[in-house]
Amino acid sequence: MSMNILVTGSRGFVGKNLCKTLETIRDGKNRTRKIEIGEIFECDIDTPKEVLEEFCKKTDFVFSFAGVNRPKEQSEFMEGNRDFTAELLSMLKKHGNICPVMYASSIQASLIGRYAESEYGKSKLAGEELVFEHAKTGAKVLVYRFPNLFGKWCKPNYNSAVATFCHNIANGLDITVNDPNVELELLYIDDLVGEMLNALEDCAHRCDYNGLEAISSVNGRYCYVPKTHKVTLGKIVEHLRSFENQPKTLEMPEISEDSFEKKLYSTYLSYLPKEKTSFVLKMNEDERGSFTELMKTKNCGQFSVNISKPGITKGEHWHHSKWEFFVVVSGRGLIQMRNIDTDEIREFEVSGDRIEAIHMLPGYTHNIINLSESENLVTVMWANEKFDAQKPDTYFEKVIKE
Repeated sequence: MSMNILVTGSRGFVGKNLCKTLETIRDGKNRTRKIEIGEIFECDIDTPKEVLEEFCKKTDFVFSFAGVNRPKEQSEFMEGNRDFTAELLSMLKKHGNICPVMYASSIQASLIGRYAESEYGKSKLAGEELVFEHAKTGAKVLVYRFPNLFGKWCKPNYNSAVATFCHNIANGLDITVNDPNVELELLYIDDLVGEMLNALEDCAHRCDYNGLEAISSVNGRYCYVPKTHKVTLGKIVEHLRSFENQPKTLEMPEISEDSFEKKLYSTYLSYLPKEKTSFVLKMNEDERGSFTELMKTKNCGQFSVNISKPGITKGEHWHHSKWEFFVVVSGRGLIQMRNIDTDEIREFEVSGDRIEAIHMLPGYTHNIINLSESENLVTVMWANEKFDAQKPDTYFEKVIKE
Protein backbone atom coordinates (compact mmCIF):
# COMPACT_ATOMS: atom_id res chain seq x y z
CA MET A 1 0.00 0.00 0.00
CA SER A 2 1.37 3.41 -0.96
CA MET A 3 2.11 6.13 1.59
CA ASN A 4 1.31 9.80 1.33
CA ILE A 5 4.19 11.87 2.69
CA LEU A 6 4.21 15.42 4.05
CA VAL A 7 7.48 17.37 3.92
CA THR A 8 7.54 20.72 5.68
CA GLY A 9 10.35 23.08 4.72
CA SER A 10 10.22 21.50 1.27
CA ARG A 11 12.06 24.41 -0.39
CA GLY A 12 14.94 24.30 2.06
CA PHE A 13 18.23 22.51 1.59
CA VAL A 14 17.21 19.21 3.18
CA GLY A 15 13.59 19.36 2.05
CA LYS A 16 14.52 19.79 -1.62
CA ASN A 17 16.94 16.88 -1.56
CA LEU A 18 14.48 14.60 0.19
CA CYS A 19 11.56 15.52 -2.09
CA LYS A 20 13.61 14.88 -5.23
CA THR A 21 14.61 11.47 -3.90
CA LEU A 22 11.03 10.62 -2.95
CA GLU A 23 9.94 11.56 -6.46
CA THR A 24 12.44 9.14 -8.02
CA ILE A 25 11.07 6.34 -5.84
CA ARG A 26 7.46 7.26 -6.54
CA ASP A 27 8.10 7.36 -10.29
CA GLY A 28 9.91 4.02 -10.37
CA LYS A 29 13.28 5.56 -11.28
CA ASN A 30 14.83 4.52 -7.97
CA ARG A 31 14.23 0.88 -7.08
CA THR A 32 16.71 0.58 -4.25
CA ARG A 33 13.99 0.85 -1.59
CA LYS A 34 10.89 -1.17 -0.82
CA ILE A 35 8.67 1.87 -0.40
CA GLU A 36 5.51 2.66 -2.31
CA ILE A 37 4.87 6.37 -2.38
CA GLY A 38 1.56 7.98 -3.21
CA GLU A 39 1.31 11.75 -2.95
CA ILE A 40 4.14 13.98 -1.78
CA PHE A 41 2.74 16.99 0.04
CA GLU A 42 5.23 19.85 -0.07
CA CYS A 43 4.81 22.59 2.50
CA ASP A 44 6.85 25.78 2.68
CA ILE A 45 6.51 29.20 4.24
CA ASP A 46 3.97 30.27 1.60
CA THR A 47 1.63 27.29 2.01
CA PRO A 48 -1.79 28.42 3.28
CA LYS A 49 -2.82 26.97 6.65
CA GLU A 50 -5.93 25.38 5.22
CA VAL A 51 -3.80 23.55 2.65
CA LEU A 52 -1.41 22.34 5.37
CA GLU A 53 -4.37 21.13 7.40
CA GLU A 54 -5.63 19.12 4.42
CA PHE A 55 -2.15 17.61 4.09
CA CYS A 56 -2.21 16.70 7.79
CA LYS A 57 -5.52 14.94 7.27
CA LYS A 58 -4.26 12.80 4.38
CA THR A 59 -0.60 12.12 5.17
CA ASP A 60 0.80 8.80 6.34
CA PHE A 61 4.20 10.16 7.41
CA VAL A 62 5.48 13.60 8.35
CA PHE A 63 8.98 14.94 7.76
CA SER A 64 9.21 18.22 9.66
CA PHE A 65 12.16 20.27 8.37
CA ALA A 66 10.52 23.69 8.54
CA GLY A 67 12.24 26.09 10.87
CA VAL A 68 13.96 29.42 11.39
CA ASN A 69 17.72 29.72 11.90
CA ARG A 70 18.57 33.23 10.68
CA PRO A 71 15.77 35.52 11.88
CA LYS A 72 15.80 39.29 12.05
CA GLU A 73 14.48 39.20 15.62
CA GLN A 74 15.38 36.70 18.36
CA SER A 75 11.69 36.11 19.07
CA GLU A 76 11.29 34.58 15.62
CA PHE A 77 13.24 31.49 16.75
CA MET A 78 10.39 30.38 19.00
CA GLU A 79 7.74 31.42 16.50
CA GLY A 80 9.32 29.52 13.62
CA ASN A 81 10.51 26.45 15.49
CA ARG A 82 8.34 25.84 18.56
CA ASP A 83 5.10 27.53 17.51
CA PHE A 84 4.99 26.10 13.97
CA THR A 85 5.66 22.62 15.39
CA ALA A 86 2.81 23.08 17.86
CA GLU A 87 0.49 24.12 15.02
CA LEU A 88 1.49 21.15 12.86
CA LEU A 89 0.94 18.65 15.68
CA SER A 90 -2.37 20.28 16.56
CA MET A 91 -3.61 19.76 12.98
CA LEU A 92 -2.66 16.09 13.11
CA LYS A 93 -4.49 15.66 16.42
CA LYS A 94 -7.56 17.46 15.08
CA HIS A 95 -7.95 14.82 12.39
CA GLY A 96 -7.00 11.90 14.63
CA ASN A 97 -3.93 11.24 12.51
CA ILE A 98 -1.36 9.31 14.53
CA CYS A 99 1.06 8.74 11.64
CA PRO A 100 4.83 8.79 12.37
CA VAL A 101 6.38 12.23 12.80
CA MET A 102 10.05 12.88 12.07
CA TYR A 103 11.35 16.13 13.57
CA ALA A 104 14.57 17.81 12.44
CA SER A 105 16.28 19.28 15.48
CA SER A 106 19.86 20.42 15.93
CA ILE A 107 22.81 19.46 18.05
CA GLN A 108 22.47 22.99 19.39
CA ALA A 109 19.37 21.81 21.28
CA SER A 110 21.78 20.10 23.69
CA LEU A 111 22.56 23.57 25.11
CA ILE A 112 26.03 22.25 25.97
CA GLY A 113 29.29 24.20 25.77
CA ARG A 114 29.25 26.86 23.06
CA TYR A 115 25.57 26.12 22.48
CA ALA A 116 24.57 26.89 26.10
CA GLU A 117 23.04 30.27 25.28
CA SER A 118 21.87 29.46 21.75
CA GLU A 119 18.40 30.88 21.17
CA TYR A 120 18.12 28.65 18.14
CA GLY A 121 19.02 25.66 20.29
CA LYS A 122 16.43 26.63 22.91
CA SER A 123 13.69 26.89 20.28
CA LYS A 124 14.63 23.52 18.79
CA LEU A 125 14.61 21.94 22.24
CA ALA A 126 11.14 23.38 22.81
CA GLY A 127 10.06 21.79 19.52
CA GLU A 128 11.53 18.46 20.60
CA GLU A 129 9.53 18.51 23.82
CA LEU A 130 6.32 19.10 21.89
CA VAL A 131 7.07 16.17 19.59
CA PHE A 132 7.86 13.83 22.50
CA GLU A 133 4.59 14.91 24.13
CA HIS A 134 2.81 14.15 20.86
CA ALA A 135 3.95 10.52 21.19
CA LYS A 136 1.33 10.13 23.93
CA THR A 137 -1.31 10.14 21.17
CA GLY A 138 0.11 6.82 19.98
CA ALA A 139 2.12 8.31 17.14
CA LYS A 140 5.67 7.14 16.59
CA VAL A 141 8.06 10.08 16.81
CA LEU A 142 11.60 10.30 15.46
CA VAL A 143 13.67 13.23 16.70
CA TYR A 144 17.03 13.82 15.00
CA ARG A 145 19.65 16.26 16.27
CA PHE A 146 21.61 17.09 13.13
CA PRO A 147 25.18 18.45 13.20
CA ASN A 148 26.54 20.70 10.42
CA LEU A 149 25.17 19.70 7.02
CA PHE A 150 26.69 19.92 3.54
CA GLY A 151 25.88 18.90 -0.01
CA LYS A 152 24.37 20.20 -3.24
CA TRP A 153 21.84 23.03 -3.03
CA CYS A 154 23.05 24.20 0.38
CA LYS A 155 22.86 27.98 0.54
CA PRO A 156 26.27 29.73 0.75
CA ASN A 157 26.97 32.69 3.03
CA TYR A 158 24.15 31.55 5.29
CA ASN A 159 24.86 28.96 7.98
CA SER A 160 27.18 26.41 6.35
CA ALA A 161 30.92 27.02 6.21
CA VAL A 162 31.30 24.20 3.68
CA ALA A 163 28.71 25.72 1.34
CA THR A 164 30.36 29.13 1.62
CA PHE A 165 33.85 27.78 0.98
CA CYS A 166 32.67 25.67 -1.98
CA HIS A 167 30.78 28.56 -3.55
CA ASN A 168 33.53 31.11 -3.07
CA ILE A 169 36.42 28.94 -4.24
CA ALA A 170 34.42 27.65 -7.23
CA ASN A 171 33.67 31.24 -8.20
CA GLY A 172 37.13 32.69 -7.55
CA LEU A 173 36.08 34.61 -4.44
CA ASP A 174 38.02 35.13 -1.21
CA ILE A 175 37.43 33.01 1.88
CA THR A 176 38.26 33.74 5.51
CA VAL A 177 39.44 31.11 7.96
CA ASN A 178 40.12 32.56 11.41
CA ASP A 179 41.27 29.28 12.94
CA PRO A 180 42.10 26.38 10.59
CA ASN A 181 42.25 23.98 13.56
CA VAL A 182 38.55 24.32 14.37
CA GLU A 183 36.94 20.91 13.89
CA LEU A 184 33.42 20.44 12.54
CA GLU A 185 31.20 17.39 12.68
CA LEU A 186 29.70 17.18 9.20
CA LEU A 187 26.76 15.20 7.85
CA TYR A 188 26.45 14.73 4.08
CA ILE A 189 23.04 15.29 2.55
CA ASP A 190 22.84 11.90 0.82
CA ASP A 191 23.61 10.14 4.10
CA LEU A 192 20.88 12.18 5.77
CA VAL A 193 18.35 11.41 3.04
CA GLY A 194 19.29 7.74 3.20
CA GLU A 195 18.46 7.72 6.89
CA MET A 196 15.12 9.40 6.16
CA LEU A 197 14.31 6.51 3.84
CA ASN A 198 15.31 4.14 6.65
CA ALA A 199 12.76 5.93 8.81
CA LEU A 200 10.08 5.36 6.15
CA GLU A 201 10.99 1.67 6.15
CA ASP A 202 10.66 1.59 9.95
CA CYS A 203 14.37 0.93 10.49
CA ALA A 204 15.63 4.29 11.77
CA HIS A 205 18.80 4.28 13.86
CA ARG A 206 18.07 5.07 17.50
CA CYS A 207 20.38 6.57 20.09
CA ASP A 208 20.77 8.33 23.40
CA TYR A 209 23.18 11.20 23.97
CA ASN A 210 26.26 11.45 26.14
CA GLY A 211 26.85 15.15 25.88
CA LEU A 212 27.12 15.84 22.15
CA GLU A 213 27.93 12.23 21.26
CA ALA A 214 25.19 9.97 19.92
CA ILE A 215 25.35 6.52 21.55
CA SER A 216 23.61 3.79 19.56
CA SER A 217 20.71 2.30 21.50
CA VAL A 218 17.92 0.15 20.08
CA ASN A 219 15.40 1.77 22.42
CA GLY A 220 17.01 5.21 22.41
CA ARG A 221 14.86 8.29 22.79
CA TYR A 222 16.46 10.03 19.81
CA CYS A 223 17.38 9.01 16.27
CA TYR A 224 20.62 9.74 14.43
CA VAL A 225 22.54 9.28 11.20
CA PRO A 226 25.44 6.92 11.98
CA LYS A 227 27.80 8.29 9.31
CA THR A 228 29.31 11.72 10.00
CA HIS A 229 32.77 13.18 9.39
CA LYS A 230 34.94 15.22 11.76
CA VAL A 231 37.17 17.54 9.75
CA THR A 232 39.07 20.75 10.48
CA LEU A 233 38.42 23.94 8.56
CA GLY A 234 42.02 23.88 7.37
CA LYS A 235 41.67 20.40 5.89
CA ILE A 236 38.42 21.35 4.14
CA VAL A 237 40.11 24.31 2.46
CA GLU A 238 43.12 22.16 1.53
CA HIS A 239 40.84 19.67 -0.23
CA LEU A 240 38.92 22.41 -2.01
CA ARG A 241 42.11 24.07 -3.29
CA SER A 242 43.20 20.75 -4.78
CA PHE A 243 39.80 20.42 -6.48
CA GLU A 244 40.15 23.97 -7.80
CA ASN A 245 43.54 23.14 -9.31
CA GLN A 246 42.45 19.85 -10.91
CA PRO A 247 41.87 21.35 -14.40
CA LYS A 248 45.50 22.57 -14.32
CA THR A 249 47.19 19.54 -12.74
CA LEU A 250 44.75 16.97 -14.20
CA GLU A 251 45.30 15.10 -10.95
CA MET A 252 42.18 13.56 -9.46
CA PRO A 253 42.38 13.54 -5.65
CA GLU A 254 41.80 10.31 -3.78
CA ILE A 255 38.05 9.84 -3.47
CA SER A 256 37.65 6.41 -1.88
CA GLU A 257 34.18 4.98 -1.34
CA ASP A 258 32.13 6.75 1.36
CA SER A 259 35.01 9.12 2.14
CA PHE A 260 34.60 12.74 3.13
CA GLU A 261 36.74 13.75 0.13
CA LYS A 262 34.38 12.04 -2.30
CA LYS A 263 31.34 13.77 -0.80
CA LEU A 264 33.09 17.14 -0.65
CA TYR A 265 34.15 16.89 -4.30
CA SER A 266 30.55 16.23 -5.37
CA THR A 267 29.47 19.20 -3.29
CA TYR A 268 32.17 21.47 -4.75
CA LEU A 269 31.25 20.57 -8.33
CA SER A 270 27.63 21.57 -7.73
CA TYR A 271 28.77 25.18 -7.20
CA LEU A 272 30.83 25.54 -10.40
CA PRO A 273 29.73 28.41 -12.65
CA LYS A 274 29.15 27.75 -16.34
CA GLU A 275 32.54 29.07 -17.42
CA LYS A 276 34.31 26.51 -15.20
CA THR A 277 32.09 23.57 -16.09
CA SER A 278 34.38 22.81 -19.05
CA PHE A 279 38.12 23.23 -19.48
CA VAL A 280 40.44 22.85 -22.45
CA LEU A 281 43.01 20.06 -22.43
CA LYS A 282 46.49 20.45 -23.91
CA MET A 283 46.80 18.53 -27.18
CA ASN A 284 50.38 17.61 -28.07
CA GLU A 285 50.15 17.69 -31.87
CA ASP A 286 52.52 16.91 -34.75
CA GLU A 287 52.26 15.57 -38.29
CA ARG A 288 51.37 12.09 -36.95
CA GLY A 289 48.32 13.20 -34.97
CA SER A 290 48.00 14.12 -31.30
CA PHE A 291 48.38 12.84 -27.75
CA THR A 292 46.37 14.35 -24.90
CA GLU A 293 46.54 13.59 -21.18
CA LEU A 294 43.04 13.38 -19.74
CA MET A 295 43.36 12.64 -16.05
CA LYS A 296 45.99 11.62 -13.51
CA THR A 297 45.58 9.92 -10.16
CA LYS A 298 47.91 9.70 -7.20
CA ASN A 299 47.98 5.91 -6.95
CA CYS A 300 46.17 4.55 -10.01
CA GLY A 301 47.98 5.96 -13.01
CA GLN A 302 46.68 8.23 -15.74
CA PHE A 303 44.32 8.30 -18.74
CA SER A 304 45.14 9.72 -22.16
CA VAL A 305 43.73 9.79 -25.67
CA ASN A 306 45.85 9.21 -28.75
CA ILE A 307 44.84 10.20 -32.29
CA SER A 308 46.83 8.70 -35.17
CA LYS A 309 46.43 9.99 -38.70
CA PRO A 310 45.90 7.54 -41.61
CA GLY A 311 48.84 5.20 -42.19
CA ILE A 312 50.75 6.40 -39.12
CA THR A 313 52.61 4.12 -36.70
CA LYS A 314 53.10 5.26 -33.10
CA GLY A 315 54.83 3.77 -30.11
CA GLU A 316 57.83 1.58 -30.87
CA HIS A 317 59.01 1.49 -27.25
CA TRP A 318 58.98 -0.75 -24.18
CA HIS A 319 58.90 -0.49 -20.38
CA HIS A 320 60.57 -2.39 -17.55
CA SER A 321 57.68 -2.12 -15.09
CA LYS A 322 55.06 0.22 -16.50
CA TRP A 323 51.99 -1.37 -18.09
CA GLU A 324 49.15 0.07 -20.12
CA PHE A 325 45.77 -0.65 -21.66
CA PHE A 326 45.05 0.46 -25.24
CA VAL A 327 41.36 0.75 -26.16
CA VAL A 328 40.57 1.73 -29.75
CA VAL A 329 37.25 3.58 -29.85
CA SER A 330 37.23 4.80 -33.46
CA GLY A 331 38.94 3.67 -36.64
CA ARG A 332 40.80 0.47 -37.54
CA GLY A 333 44.30 -0.42 -36.45
CA LEU A 334 46.93 -3.04 -35.70
CA ILE A 335 48.71 -3.38 -32.37
CA GLN A 336 52.01 -5.24 -32.45
CA MET A 337 54.24 -6.20 -29.54
CA ARG A 338 57.50 -8.12 -29.35
CA ASN A 339 59.11 -9.74 -26.31
CA ILE A 340 62.55 -8.14 -26.33
CA ASP A 341 64.01 -11.25 -24.66
CA THR A 342 62.59 -14.02 -26.91
CA ASP A 343 61.51 -12.00 -29.97
CA GLU A 344 58.01 -13.54 -29.73
CA ILE A 345 55.58 -11.28 -31.63
CA ARG A 346 51.90 -10.84 -30.83
CA GLU A 347 49.50 -8.96 -33.13
CA PHE A 348 45.96 -7.72 -32.56
CA GLU A 349 43.68 -6.13 -35.15
CA VAL A 350 41.52 -3.57 -33.37
CA SER A 351 38.52 -1.49 -34.34
CA GLY A 352 36.10 0.97 -32.87
CA ASP A 353 33.37 -1.43 -34.03
CA ARG A 354 34.50 -3.93 -31.37
CA ILE A 355 35.67 -2.28 -28.15
CA GLU A 356 38.38 -4.30 -26.41
CA ALA A 357 41.30 -3.58 -24.11
CA ILE A 358 44.78 -4.74 -25.08
CA HIS A 359 47.50 -5.11 -22.44
CA MET A 360 50.84 -3.47 -23.19
CA LEU A 361 53.09 -5.89 -21.34
CA PRO A 362 56.29 -5.01 -19.46
CA GLY A 363 59.33 -6.17 -21.44
CA TYR A 364 57.44 -6.06 -24.77
CA THR A 365 58.18 -3.28 -27.24
CA HIS A 366 54.88 -2.22 -28.78
CA ASN A 367 53.29 -0.01 -31.40
CA ILE A 368 49.92 0.90 -32.84
CA ILE A 369 49.35 1.30 -36.59
CA ASN A 370 46.47 3.10 -38.27
CA LEU A 371 45.40 0.74 -41.06
CA SER A 372 42.97 3.21 -42.63
CA GLU A 373 43.87 5.38 -45.59
CA SER A 374 41.32 8.06 -44.74
CA GLU A 375 40.13 7.78 -41.12
CA ASN A 376 41.85 8.79 -37.89
CA LEU A 377 42.53 6.07 -35.31
CA VAL A 378 41.39 7.13 -31.83
CA THR A 379 42.74 5.21 -28.83
CA VAL A 380 42.01 5.69 -25.14
CA MET A 381 45.06 4.74 -23.10
CA TRP A 382 45.55 4.00 -19.42
CA ALA A 383 48.97 3.68 -17.78
CA ASN A 384 49.43 2.29 -14.29
CA GLU A 385 51.50 5.28 -13.20
CA LYS A 386 51.72 8.98 -13.92
CA PHE A 387 54.42 9.97 -16.40
CA ASP A 388 57.56 11.00 -14.56
CA ALA A 389 60.06 12.84 -16.76
CA GLN A 390 62.84 12.02 -14.25
CA LYS A 391 62.02 8.30 -14.46
CA PRO A 392 60.12 7.72 -17.70
CA ASP A 393 60.73 3.92 -17.93
CA THR A 394 60.28 4.22 -21.73
CA TYR A 395 62.88 2.92 -24.22
CA PHE A 396 62.76 3.24 -28.01
CA GLU A 397 62.95 -0.03 -29.95
CA LYS A 398 61.03 -1.00 -33.06
CA VAL A 399 58.74 -4.00 -32.91
CA ILE A 400 59.71 -5.26 -36.36
CA LYS A 401 63.46 -5.42 -36.61
CA GLU A 402 65.00 -3.93 -39.70
